[in-house]
Amino acid sequence: MGRFGVMGKLKILDLFSGIGGFSLGLERTGGFETAAFCEIEPFPRKVLAKHWPNVPCYNDVRELTAERLAADGIGPIDVITGGFPCQDLSVAGKQAGMSEGTRSGLWSEIARLVSELRPQYVIVENVAALLAGPSERRGGWFGRVLGDLAECGYDAEWENIPASALGAPHRRERVWIVAHTNKDRPIFSNIIKR
Repeated sequence: MGRFGVMGKLKILDLFSGIGGFSLGLERTGGFETAAFCEIEPFPRKVLAKHWPNVPCYNDVRELTAERLAADGIGPIDVITGGFPCQDLSVAGKQAGMSEGTRSGLWSEIARLVSELRPQYVIVENVAALLAGPSERRGGWFGRVLGDLAECGYDAEWENIPASALGAPHRRERVWIVAHTNKDRPIFSNIIKR
């Protein structure tokens, strides 16, 4: 078995999994296989268990570590995905930001796992307000995400894609970020370009 696991598929660690949208989309390409989920909410965990009965689902991202995954026989991880909580960033919320103690501050758990696991790629989604959020550190909320990725040795591409661009009857803009190690060129470039 090589770096890409069985039959060359990239192994996904799907964080803040919800009902598995990232994994579903990536697996449908034929080039990915989900190694593990991490979702704290009970109902989505039931949905994941139904559709991926043989894939482990961890409960709390704050307790998930590279050591725990290795002990459970999971790895290496090639791709980390996550739509971290947006409640503290969204214009529909209080825009409390990404500081410690906020739900959106759980971004730091993605950054920690990226640093520990060193996947080839990181794919992140969040609300468009991430791009323009107030400064907690130099560069605002988006600067923090890009800065954290850069500190881990990753470069990134991003695109703000409204749901209406894919045929939905509403705008609902989302920022998609694809990060890659500085030595790897992104294989997803065509996906994020409209």
